[in-house]
Amino acid sequence: MKKQPEETTLSRRGKARRYMGSWAALVLIVCALPLRAYAANDPLSIVNNLSDFIFSCIRAIGIIILGWGIVQVGMSVQSHDASQRTQGFLCLFGGLLIAFAKEILGLIGVV
Repeated sequence: MKKQPEETTLSRRGKARRYMGSWAALVLIVCALPLRAYAANDPLSIVNNLSDFIFSCIRAIGIIILGWGIVQVGMSVQSHDASQRTQGFLCLFGGLLIAFAKEILGLIGVV
C-alpha cells in the first residue's frame, strides 16, 4: 500500500475545514435571521382568491376550446363535411359551457 504524500493530506484537511466552516456559517445565518410569516386576518379571503384564480384558468381553457370549435365549424362549412361540423358544434357548445362554468354553477346555487 502506497503512503500518500503529506501535502495531499494537508490539502484535503484544509478543504474539509473550509467546507465545514462554510456549512457552519450557512447554518448560523439561517438560524439567526428568521423571517416572520404574515398570515391574513381572514382565511376565507384566501380560499375565495384561490377559487377565483382556478375559475379564471378554467374560463381561459373554455375560451380556447370555444375558439377551436368556431374554427372547426368554419372549416366544415367550407369542406361540406357533416361529421366535422358535428364535432365543431360539440366543441363550440362545450367551450361555452366551460367558459361560463362559474356563472352556471352560481345560477344552480352550487357556488
